[in-house]
This record gives sequence, C-alpha cells and structure tokens, in this order.
Amino acid sequence: MSEIQDQSDPQGARRSTLFRWLDSRTGLDAVMREALDEPIPGGARFAYVFGSALLFIFISQVITGVFLALYYVPSADHAHTTVAYITKAVTAGSFLRSIHAYGSSAMVILLLLHVTQTFLYGSYKGRRELLWLSGCILFVLVLCMAFTGYLLPWDQKAYFASAVGTNIASEVPIIGDWLKRFMRGGADMGTLTLSRFFVAHVLGVPAAIFAFVALHVYLFRKAGAAGPISEDPVAPKQRTEPFYPRQVIVDAAFALLIIALLASMAHFLPFDLGPQANPADTRYIPRPEWYYIPIFQWLKYWPGALSFVGIVVIPGIIAFLFASLPFLDRRMERRPWKRPIAVGTYVFVFLALFGLGYASYHSDHSDPGYAAQIVAQQRDTEEFMRKPFEPEVAQSTASLSVIPANSLVAQGAQIYQTQSCNACHGDGGVGTPAGPKLTGIHQRFSENHLSDVLRTPSAKMVAGGMAPIDLPPDTMKALVAYLESL
Repeated sequence: MSEIQDQSDPQGARRSTLFRWLDSRTGLDAVMREALDEPIPGGARFAYVFGSALLFIFISQVITGVFLALYYVPSADHAHTTVAYITKAVTAGSFLRSIHAYGSSAMVILLLLHVTQTFLYGSYKGRRELLWLSGCILFVLVLCMAFTGYLLPWDQKAYFASAVGTNIASEVPIIGDWLKRFMRGGADMGTLTLSRFFVAHVLGVPAAIFAFVALHVYLFRKAGAAGPISEDPVAPKQRTEPFYPRQVIVDAAFALLIIALLASMAHFLPFDLGPQANPADTRYIPRPEWYYIPIFQWLKYWPGALSFVGIVVIPGIIAFLFASLPFLDRRMERRPWKRPIAVGTYVFVFLALFGLGYASYHSDHSDPGYAAQIVAQQRDTEEFMRKPFEPEVAQSTASLSVIPANSLVAQGAQIYQTQSCNACHGDGGVGTPAGPKLTGIHQRFSENHLSDVLRTPSAKMVAGGMAPIDLPPDTMKALVAYLESL
C-alpha cells in the first residue's frame, strides 16, 4: 500500500522523506509539538492575539532595522544626510523607514492592549508573579527601544525632544548629572550621543528584549495559559484546546492585518524627516512622540525643587505598585466587575494619561505664539521633504582641506565636533545659514581674546544663538588651537 501511495504522490513521498531526514538529525517534530501543543483552557480566542502580535512586530522591527543600518552613519555630521538619502534616494527607502517608524508606535499600542487584556482577565493571578514581572521589564525595554531610536534621524524634532529627555535624567538625585553625561557622552549632545544611542538601539536593548522574551515564554509555558475570566488560574477545569491550529490561525490573521495597516500607512502617509538639527535654534519648540506626550505634560507641573517629586517619587511609587500587583492582589477572583478597586484604578490612570495628552495639545494651540511656531516647524518639515536629496559634497571638500597639524589641534577638532559647533558653523568652520564662518578667525582674535569670547559671548552673539562654552583650561586651549588653525 505504501508503495502505491508513493507512486501516486512522488512529491509528497519526497517531502515526507526529507522531513524524516531533518527530524532524525534535529528533532524538529518534537520541537514543533512542544512549541505548538500548549493547551488553552476554553479554546482559542481573539483576546489572546496581542502577545504573539508583539513578537511579530518586534521581529519586523529587527528586520527593517537591519536594512536601514546598512546605510546609516551614527555621527552628527552624517546621520541626517544618510537618513535623507534613505528617504529620498534609496529605492523603497521611504517605505521601509516608514514601516520601521510606524512599527515603533504599533509596538507601544499592542503592548498597552496586551497589558490591558492581561489585567482585565486577571491573567497575572495564580503563581504567575515572575511572568508578570518579566512582562513589566519588557514594557520598560520597549519604551527604551523607542527612546533610543528617536534621536537617530538627527533632525530638529529628534534632537530637541531627546535633549529634553536626557535633561530629565539629571533630576535624579546623586547620580543625575552622571547619568545625563553617560547618556550624552559629555556635557552636550553630539556624535558621542548618537553613537551611544545607536549601540543601545541596535545591540543593547534588542539583546535584552530577546533574552526576556525567551524568559517570558518559558514562564508562560511553565504556568500555563490562564484561560477565560471564569476559569480557575491554578487548576483549570474547562476543556482545553491546543495552541495549534486555531490559535495559530487567529494570530496569523491578526499579524496579516497589522502588515496591511502598516504597509498602507507607509505607502499613503510616508513618515516625515525634518531639517537637520540646529542646536543654536532657540525658537524651536520640542515635542516628543505621542506616547511620551503625557509624561512631557506631567513634568510641567513640577518646577524647580518639586521636580524630584514629579520625576522620581510619584512615578516610582506607581511603577512599584504596578509591578507588585500579583503580590498585592492575591484573590483568585478574575472577573473585572468583581474587582472594582483594581479596575477603577487602572481606568483612572489611563484617563489621566489621556487628560495629560489633551492638556498638552490644548496648551500648544491656545497660545498664539506657540501655535504659530508649531505650524512653522511643520511647514519647514514639509518643505524639506519636497526638496531633492543633496549630497554632502561641499562639506566633505571643506573637511578634507582641514587636516590637523599636531595632536593639540586634532584634540580641538574632536572637541569642535563633540560640542556640536559644526551644526551652526559647518565642518571646517566654513559657515552655514545658522552661524558665520570661522575660517581666518585667528586674524581677528588673539588666543586669550578668543577664549574669553567662547566663555562669555557678546549680547549680539547670544541673540544669534551662541551659547557660552564652559570647558576646563586644557580642553579650551585645544579648541582655540583648532579654531586658529582654520
């Protein structure tokens, strides 16, 4: 009989032989059964798709991020140009970057939906404390992923929003200033900041996410699926159904829906890129991505000495209570209407976040000056997107013409980049619309006079966006030596 089947379906027989060969050497069949035969009390449901969707989006972010990294250069001189090249010149580059950018928002949305479903279903109950804690850590890592990736385009919005974010870190007691300098790679934001954010975004945070996803899945398999809200989380009594095939099909259908949605947005609403970051632009109004807007608004209510309370104390208490939820709520009751205090608190927090977001939007648009500046910033972004890609030919030529003659000048050249002087005055001091040229400055200022001007700019220079540069004597001497060499 088997010979007759093999003759009637030779391709099926070859596939079966190939699978048996692979299985005998890899144990593939046992692995697949172990991975997909997870029993689900009560059967497959649409409410369970968010965890799998999160994993799918994360893998999508990794794949698109790898392709974007092929073109990206993490330096203050070239980061914006390389992103502009991806967006304007690379075939399907804008589509790929938009998928990646919108994917970060999709991860945050799916994460909130997954946490909400887990909370409302009481799926953290019944020996699932470590599972909940690993999920809380993944929550923080996803937000870190979004924060570290936000700076990489090095446009106006990314620069100033990240500057605000790193400034917030300085409010942490004792280690605040060190933490800020560690994130920035110095006192100001520049190439070292970009390189650190880039390494964290493509290596450090993804590695941690992979590790905790593996731990999260292991703990989930160990505890088992909690099932519907009427089920006992410790000893399920309802009929179980394996994860495969129904739940796999439901998860796959939802993933396809996400793909279609992201692809449509990337095609019809390409993600914008604004003009290159100009640290000297004192008029720019920084605003973070939508999921950080409530936190941004919250910090406005805690000025001066109260900032410690608003930045550290209250968020720390909320985070601690959230992570401790399985230890505080020990009852086996899972129905939301039977947990009014817990559910009411959760709803209140979400309404407060929406309220803070609305307050931020209202304050921006109720002030005519703010509203006009925000409109102008959006107009600048739209104008930049309409312009064709411009290579760095002029800047590259200027950079090559300036070769440090000694170690002091070389050190000063590095300080010039670190302090982001090139953002206004251009590479090699050739000048830009934001700042005058510095070439030949040694003919106008002596060494001591130039040091004094850098430390204490004139009123006219300050009005033009020049910020005082406070450096140790040796560092200042190196910077002055470099400027005099131009």
